[in-house]
Amino acid sequence: MSFKKLTARWFAAIAGVLSMLLVSVANAEYTLNLTEGVTPISRDLHGLHMVVFWICVAIGSAVFAVMAWSIFFHRKSRGVKASNFHESTKIEIIWTLAPLLILIAVAIPATSTLLDLEDAKTDADINLQVTGIQWKWKYKFVDEDVEFISSLAQSSRDVVKDPLGNENYLLEVDEPIVLPINKKIRFLFHSNDVIHAWFVPALAVKQDAIPGFINDSWAIIEEVGTYRGQCAELCGIEHGFMPIVVEAVTQADYEKWLNGKKAQALAVAAAAEEKWSMEDLIAKGETVYKVNCSGCHGVTGAGIPNVFPAMTGSDIVLGDIAGHIDIIVNGKAGTAMAAFKTMLSDVDIAAVVTYERNALGNSVGDMVQPSAITGLR
Repeated sequence: MSFKKLTARWFAAIAGVLSMLLVSVANAEYTLNLTEGVTPISRDLHGLHMVVFWICVAIGSAVFAVMAWSIFFHRKSRGVKASNFHESTKIEIIWTLAPLLILIAVAIPATSTLLDLEDAKTDADINLQVTGIQWKWKYKFVDEDVEFISSLAQSSRDVVKDPLGNENYLLEVDEPIVLPINKKIRFLFHSNDVIHAWFVPALAVKQDAIPGFINDSWAIIEEVGTYRGQCAELCGIEHGFMPIVVEAVTQADYEKWLNGKKAQALAVAAAAEEKWSMEDLIAKGETVYKVNCSGCHGVTGAGIPNVFPAMTGSDIVLGDIAGHIDIIVNGKAGTAMAAFKTMLSDVDIAAVVTYERNALGNSVGDMVQPSAITGLR
């Protein structure tokens, strides 16, 4: 290849790189870099990433510069003869020591950051237990005896087939986690069924939730705001429907929310002692069914042939009510039918049983009171 053609190709390559940089500036919001985040550990991780990145840039630039210089000034057309560096002790020492020094330079900040990342226990202000359940998250504030289930919001389910125009597509939940800023939160992860992964990029928390194991992580959120994430481990048919929403608030707002959750728990317990009408149970049961059952059995109860059974005309739904309650409370081993006894309240279970038996094309005509579910527990 002639020198003129080689030079033209070099200029074309440089022009291409410059055009890409200009496009990147114009579309700066479409970043490909790590999220810097709103926690100290997230910024440490981002800083470590950038240090390693620029070291790689420097190495790459130096290597390609030497290659370009060698190709240009030692090309055959200039009559240059190749040199022989075989068994050169000096060069071998250089190419051994240089990578060693680079690795040491990277290892020092990396070790410090990793030690901080693993220190979840020290001085934790809040212990939050996170349980992965197909396909939702259960949160328990261990020191406050507050727990709840967070599921994909109905508003997100309604637009599953229409992603355009939805800013937080599949990222809305019915019960977000509320956490105070400037407090160390220790997360304790485990799972009731399969492996899930709790991932919120802005908090730099990504940890597997594994059945039979407890993994932990931590974060100190420094800015008020709403931070979103998703399950990051393929966990079944509704893996893409397990969003996470964290609302970081001031300490005063957190305490207000916490007191509200405690009052709500008392109200739920009191509601289980009341006598409900069939109309009220069916109305409540429809909401419970859409959130917890429709993903497998279908919104209309038609199910998925050869995969998930239909609710319409089901032998269990049309059969003895005690067996219907039992399979919802305890699930069915060897199938995707989970046990809902720890996920649903007594009111929810009574309502969904009544709804399934008197809707979705069924009309058994009987009902179950929440107090009966309380007695079974």
